[in-house]
Amino acid sequence: MSKVILLTGASGGFGRLTASTLLARGHRVVATMRDPNGRNAIHAQSLQNAGAFVVEMDVTIDASVETGVAAALDAMEGRLDVVINNAGAGAHGIQECFTAEDWQRVFDLNVFGVARVNRAVLPQFRARGAGLLMHVSSLLGRIAIPFYGPYSASKWALEALAETYRAELAPAGIDCVIVEPGGYNTAFSSHSLHPGDDDRAASYAALGLQPAAALAGFQALVGATPQQDPQRVAEAMAMLIDMPPGQRPFRTTVDFIGMGLAVDPYNRMLESVQRSLYGNMGVAHLLDRNSPL
Repeated sequence: MSKVILLTGASGGFGRLTASTLLARGHRVVATMRDPNGRNAIHAQSLQNAGAFVVEMDVTIDASVETGVAAALDAMEGRLDVVINNAGAGAHGIQECFTAEDWQRVFDLNVFGVARVNRAVLPQFRARGAGLLMHVSSLLGRIAIPFYGPYSASKWALEALAETYRAELAPAGIDCVIVEPGGYNTAFSSHSLHPGDDDRAASYAALGLQPAAALAGFQALVGATPQQDPQRVAEAMAMLIDMPPGQRPFRTTVDFIGMGLAVDPYNRMLESVQRSLYGNMGVAHLLDRNSPL
């Protein structure tokens, strides 16, 4: 069945691939992005030509989110079925070198931006007693490795945000899921934030040279692994959307170079721990979207 889907960060990377994939499956897509009449005009026009309804939205600005969601609802006869929180930013470098302003930029996009979008759409979801919130996280939202400090921290926060939405929205008939991609060779890497105080890296001696070398090595690994195709992430999101409400897995990893295999048991163990904890608290039904209060 065709669904109306609002997708943030549709101008590139996973976003553009996901928009195209969903349109090809017959869904109606509201593709949001910054500056669709300027720097992203080519991407906006391409999506419009494919059938998407393009809306300007900067998820770091309250008014932009509220105006964008209102425009989407107006264009789609007051209906949104799915929201994909895909807009986000990476960060790469030695953690100490990131300034407080750097951290604020990453969290404003990766965490607070999601909260803004969800707050704008949830009244409509709750009024209808249906809807799907999808959060594009990362395997680095489950484990931490060097040189991705602010990014990992923001994705860990996003995971906690989604965990809480899952429980609190279950009685309203709303599904909440997380997609956890591994690393892919998209424009995301080249657009990642670098430390605002990189001069401090010199005091780390040889380690100060490691971030660039580590990134180059990882990109080479991904490039040598054809299965690590970003289209697979778009297809995973489309698969979740097409699944029946109440039957979607909460976490879905999408990785083909081994990191996902390491995280999957961790996710299963956490789910078991949560169900036990929620059971002890008498609220285990909140982990099952269709369960009554």
